[in-house]
Amino acid sequence: MIFTTNRMPRWLPIVLLFISMISIQGGAALAKTLFPLVGPQGVTAIRLGLGTLILVIIFKPWRLRFQPQQRVPLLFYGLALGSMNYLFYLSLKTIPLGVAVALEFTGPLAVALFASRRAVDFIWVILAVVGLWFLLPLGNNITHVDLSGAAYALGAGACWAIYIIAGQKAGAEHGPATVAAGSLIAAIIFVPLGAFEADSSIFTWAIFPLGLTIAILSTALPYSLEMVALTRLPTRTFGTLMSVEPALAAISGILFLGEHLTFIQWIALFFIIVASAGSTLTMQRESRITEVNVN
Repeated sequence: MIFTTNRMPRWLPIVLLFISMISIQGGAALAKTLFPLVGPQGVTAIRLGLGTLILVIIFKPWRLRFQPQQRVPLLFYGLALGSMNYLFYLSLKTIPLGVAVALEFTGPLAVALFASRRAVDFIWVILAVVGLWFLLPLGNNITHVDLSGAAYALGAGACWAIYIIAGQKAGAEHGPATVAAGSLIAAIIFVPLGAFEADSSIFTWAIFPLGLTIAILSTALPYSLEMVALTRLPTRTFGTLMSVEPALAAISGILFLGEHLTFIQWIALFFIIVASAGSTLTMQRESRITEVNVN
């Protein structure tokens, strides 16, 4: 495959990472268009079911051998992955895509900040808190964000943080196949739950093409591209580039869903992006990337 060669141009991993982020947010926008038909729970079931099938076929997780001390973290890893998807789609029902991604992004940002003890990191904490203050419906409700939707997005962020921590202990050395194993655990739980809670039957041929497209855009394609970028970009470069994802989500919401943010919300997104990029750029040199965005 062309992406595995060592002679890859230096700019290509960056391009692949941006394609990955655009794919993820395009998939999220497409998923939201299915809400009137099957609801966010049904979309969760479709995305996890078909996405897991693709990952299992590609990475064959049954070949993995997990140590006894890795099995409980693997279970939490899968539960966190499924809960993250479930809560994220619930949040999209009432709040814009860009706002949901920004709130969810506080999960990995919190992991990065809590792992550091340096004074400079307080700057990023303050910026993140300011961004959250403007995004959340506090005070005079100046941002007009639904409180339940914001809570779901923050819950998804908390699950993302657990996903990162549990993934490190579950067997990060297995690479992509670990996500396939975790996704299988998530699917076993959340596909039946989502199908049961769906507004209508999700097992129809009319929905299948859109569901498959969502699974490819949100899971198979971006994950494969991010794996290439992960192995060829410095940690700081990767983390800094990933920090622009809330902005890409907001643009996707504008282009595909007609979700226009207020000036205050754009300022809030800017603060969260700067906090995430800053925490990455000032991280300890020994830190390394241990997670891939799966939303």
